[in-house]
Formats: sequence, C-alpha cells, structure tokens
Amino acid sequence: MEPRNPTTQLAAPQAAAGLQGVKRRVVYVTLYELIAIFAATAGLAFLTGQGAAHAGVIAAVAALIAVVWNLVFNWAFERWESRQEVRGRSTRRRVVHAISFEMGLVVTLVPIFAWWFSISLWQALVMDIGMIVFFLCYTFVFNWVFDHVFGLPASAQSATQA
Repeated sequence: MEPRNPTTQLAAPQAAAGLQGVKRRVVYVTLYELIAIFAATAGLAFLTGQGAAHAGVIAAVAALIAVVWNLVFNWAFERWESRQEVRGRSTRRRVVHAISFEMGLVVTLVPIFAWWFSISLWQALVMDIGMIVFFLCYTFVFNWVFDHVFGLPASAQSATQA
C-alpha cells in the first residue's frame, strides 16, 4: 500500500479526452457563470431588497465581466502553473487561485455595484464581502468538482498523466 501524499489528496483523475485548451475553458466558464448568475441574483436581491429583476441585470453584467476576467486569469494561471516544478493542484494552490481570482473581481465590481444600487463604495464593499465569501467557497468547490468530473488540465498533470 502506497503512503498518502497530503499535497495530492485532492488530485483529480486524468483529463477527459479532448477537454483541454479553449474547449475546456468554454465549458468551465459557461457552467460556472450560469450557476453564478442564479446565485448572485438571489444574493443581491436579498441584500438590497430591490427585487430579482434589478439584481438580475447587474448579476448578468457582473457575469460578463467575470467571464472576461476568468478567461484572462485562468490563462495566466495555467501558464504560470505549467512552469512549476510541483504538478497537481494542492489545497494551497486552489486557495491561492480562488482568492486571487476574487480579488481581481472586487476591484472592478465594487464601483459598479455602488453606482447600480445608488450606495457608497463602502456600502458596496460591505455588500460585496458577503458575495466574496460565498464566491470564494463556490469557486473552490466548483474547481474541485470540475477537475474531478473533467480531469486536470494538461498544465497540472504529472508527466505520467500527460
């Protein structure tokens, strides 16, 4: 019996055939954002009391911004990841990935939320903190499940998996 390596406990199975590169990113972003729009609409409507229609518009705009950021961020992350000596996605690497991604969105979305809901930047940040906590957890879990369903991207596979 092989000893368990704690850095690979969350390792995903080998990548699904053909689900690499652009196709992988499109499937990832589509699934992630569809779920996110519904969750953000419910969360923003609850936090602002302004109704699902009003919250849904900004959730869709935020999703569009997030899609662009997601493509750019994950491309850069996978480029960085492919140059790392240690392969796979440990819990630490996944946490850094999720936090870095969300912080990029905060810088963009807080001013937009403040304008849309006619609130101060501080109020928008406080409101966004609730969304941040949700999306940090959601991003971590979504990435883990996605990698287990579709396999790791080539950039994270060990030489024996590739």
